[in-house]
This record gives sequence, structure tokens and C-alpha cells, in this order.
Amino acid sequence: MISNLDAVSRRSGDQRRLSLPLCILVLSLGLSACGAPDAPPPPSEPPKAVRNAVPTPETSEKAKVEVSELVTGLEHPWGLAILPDGDMLVTERPGRLRRVAADGSVSAPISGLPKVYVDGQAGLLDVVLSPTFADDRLVYVSFAEPNLRGNKCGTAVARGRLEGEALVDVEVIYRQEPKLSSGTHVGSRLVFDDEGHLFVTQGDNRVDSAVQSLDKLQGKLVRIRPDGSAPEDNPFAKRDGARAEIWSTGHRNMQGAALHPVTRKVWTSEHGPMGGDELNIPQAGRNYGWPVITHGVDYSGEPIKGSVGRAAPGMEQPHHVWEVSPGLSGMLFYSGKAIPEWKGNLFLGSLAKNALIRLELDGDRVVHEERLLTARQERIRDVREGPDGAIYLLVDADSGKLLRIRPAR
Repeated sequence: MISNLDAVSRRSGDQRRLSLPLCILVLSLGLSACGAPDAPPPPSEPPKAVRNAVPTPETSEKAKVEVSELVTGLEHPWGLAILPDGDMLVTERPGRLRRVAADGSVSAPISGLPKVYVDGQAGLLDVVLSPTFADDRLVYVSFAEPNLRGNKCGTAVARGRLEGEALVDVEVIYRQEPKLSSGTHVGSRLVFDDEGHLFVTQGDNRVDSAVQSLDKLQGKLVRIRPDGSAPEDNPFAKRDGARAEIWSTGHRNMQGAALHPVTRKVWTSEHGPMGGDELNIPQAGRNYGWPVITHGVDYSGEPIKGSVGRAAPGMEQPHHVWEVSPGLSGMLFYSGKAIPEWKGNLFLGSLAKNALIRLELDGDRVVHEERLLTARQERIRDVREGPDGAIYLLVDADSGKLLRIRPAR
């Protein structure tokens, strides 16, 4: 018999160890002696560039492209940011941040990261550059931050200045409170809007009761300034008993986010339970329903506890929903620099169905879906567009990969 947690792992593939590490509380310091190590252990074999790789053809309904493996051996890579010089920053979930040069060579782990809680789905997550990176060299990362005992975590955001192979002057600017996760449903993606606000997607920590409470940050999309403070025009900034950082609520586990190139609105994607993965355009102060309404069911096949069905007054419907969960992750609106046939298309990583999802849009409306890379049977974790117009992907695995999609030659 498959337990609910096993079902979660099989649906989303976010592997979760069912036993917690034995922790020793150092009472004199009030700090955990375990949980998240100060530095993650090195992988058995470091990641390496793929030299002279032969691209494989991929025929889309609209374009002929080729897929190349650039780097292999990344341990559960999660987030990807492309630097102005074409180098890339890649996070590995066990707590390593690496720089990948244009020729595919991979650096040793960049130093300076804060302490990361690593268990199951939790670890080092997304990475994004400051909108003014050329001037300030600031890099933002989201990660699972341990509590003092080291037995629970919450989503957090830190920023530091990139100098060579180090982050310096690192500070944690946002903390999800209270810390309720044991290694599941931590999100997280980071997106800056045109006003310089940082949107942080999170999860519900598998604590449904926290999601509809405005004094808790579980299941919330938050909007903060680059220093972590809450803008005064956030929808709950002046409400007593509510967290000022909250932009929208009622979310389950958001692992994708991107800024629409025309409307300049933030779109997000989130995992449903068994069925009911969602694409949303979250509006300020709106409630997107979890766990009161959902298009999915529990992993047992029974209705979600506390759910009233698929709709309820005062709660928003998904902008687009999948009745069979793809396990949505990274998200990209493609600008069409190298593959004009895909211009304006929305791409999403699929963890559970081992695919890259291409959506055609009419305005904001989804009018067609195509699934790419299915023959590779690889979990697509993140999707980004490079300055060359190629699409860069992260494959989430024990020995994960950095891939590139560009026009067939």
C-alpha cells in the first residue's frame, strides 16, 4: 500500500525522506546541531561540462529545434539565473550555488549562503538577479530556512553581493512565519515586477489550517521591496492581525512564476493534490481557495478534508487548470528572439509528466497545449530564456542536467 506521502512523491517526484534526522539541541547557544549543515557535503562526482555533445532533434508543431546537454552531474538543480556576461547561476537543492561559464565549465560552490534546511522537497530553491544587478551585483535566493531546533523550516529569501566565487554582505530579507514545514510544500519562485517589487511564491507546508489565516504566511503569494519591507499599498498592509507582506492567499504550493511581457502582470503556477494543478494571475487581496475549493482530490482518492467542492463565494477560480496534474514548475514567457514561431508562448516545466509544456495564448487565454521532450523522460524543473534567444532548462535528478533548446541547424 502506498502512503499519502509516497503518493506525493510519485505524483510530483519531489522525493521526501520519511524519517527526520536525529537532532541534538545545543542549549547554551539555542541553535540546532543538525538539520541543515553549515555547508552541504560535496557530491560523489562534481558536475561537468558535456564536451562535443551531439544535439538531438525535437520537432514541435510549430518549429524544428534541437536539444543539447551542456552540463551533467548537478544534484537536483532547482533555479537558474543568467548573468549579463552569459554565465549562469544554478542552485542545487542540497544547498550549493554554482556558476556555469559559457563553455559549460562549472565552478566550485559559491560561498556565503545562509544556513539551509535540506530534507525532501526543502533546500536551496530559486535564484534571481537584482533588476539593477549591473550596478549593485545583488543576487537573491529563496531557500528553506530551519527553525532554532532544526526540525521544521519555512521559506526564506536572502540577498548578497556577487564577488567572484562568493556572496558577500548576505542578509535574510524575508522569512515565512511560523515555520511549519517538515520538508514539503515550500515553493518557491522569485520574480521582480517593473516597479522593483519582489514577488515570492511559497507553499502551504502541508498545514491546510494555516492557509486561510492572514496572520500566517503559509499558502500566500507575498510582495516585498528589495530590502524585505512591505509596500504600503499591499492589500492587507493596514489590516490588524494580517501580515503586511501578503499579496494573495489560498495557494497550495507555487513552484512557477513569471512576468507577462505585455501586461506586465505576474503569473504563477501551483501544484494541486491529485489533479487540479493551477495557472493563475493573482490579483491583490484575492483568495484562490485552497483548501476550501480545489479541482483535485486527496491521494487516497477521497475529497480534500474541509473542501466544499470546486467553487465557493468570495474565492477565485484558476485562470487555467489541469485535471490530471503535470507537476508544474519553472515558467517562461518566450520573447521569440531565436525561435519566432514560439514568440509569446508560455513554457512550463513538468515534473510528474516529464515534459516541457508549451501553451499558446490568445491574450491571456490558453488556446492550445503541446508537450515537448517527452521521449527524454526527464523532470523539467526550471525554464529560462538566454540572451541568445535559446531556452535553457534544468533537469531535476540525482545527477541533473542543464539543457539548451535552439533552432535546428
